[in-house]
Amino acid sequence: MLTTGQLRSFKNTIQKRIRALNEELVDNDEFGISQSFVQHSTGELSNYDNHPGDTATELYEREKDLSLNEHAKQELAELNNALERISNGKYGRCDKCGNEISIERLSILPTAKTCVEHSPSQKTSNQRPAEEDVLGQSFSEHINDEEESNFFDAEDSWQRTARYGTSETPSDFNDQQMSYDRMYIDSNELNGYVEEIETFLSADIDGKPTGVVPNERHERYEDQLDDYEEQASQGMIEDTDMNK
Repeated sequence: MLTTGQLRSFKNTIQKRIRALNEELVDNDEFGISQSFVQHSTGELSNYDNHPGDTATELYEREKDLSLNEHAKQELAELNNALERISNGKYGRCDKCGNEISIERLSILPTAKTCVEHSPSQKTSNQRPAEEDVLGQSFSEHINDEEESNFFDAEDSWQRTARYGTSETPSDFNDQQMSYDRMYIDSNELNGYVEEIETFLSADIDGKPTGVVPNERHERYEDQLDDYEEQASQGMIEDTDMNK
């Protein structure tokens, strides 16, 4: 049972919060809800000749003002209800079971009408929308990795587009990405080739070798050959291993 001093303390806390909320609503003119959205936000007399995207920021701010105003009004209603319950002698008792609400709960939430056990928002739901079971990346519906297909599919189309740049960073990938030019999935995958050596060997229309196209994969291949030769000279591997 709350003592007279405790009731007086909670009443003062509630009244102080009511005054603060009323002053806030007066100072900001109830978040400017009464003012015309177009004229006040943009200075325009009409919005008919403007694309909605041109006022996206102003629209977001107006939506936020509506939410803040509604939240303030709801809090005021709960505070006034708490004062009424203090006057009726019902303050500090649960509306559901009639038991006393703990002093700790009232200290944190002076407008509490229920105990912790009967709080309407005590359970956090872990359920996710059912749509997430079937929704995914738009190109994922046409990926054929499981079938080990080698034709050009939606994933290849995305990779070819992502080569021109994405907003991804190395922290977005599990594997180590050394170049910002490869910030997309399976960036090391051979696109249009079967073996890596085909990426730098060139041939004419008849299939006759014409030379080598210098690129990153060719440099890496040359580095591998140099490593093999050095290891072979030190007797770490046999020369026959290099010809495999």
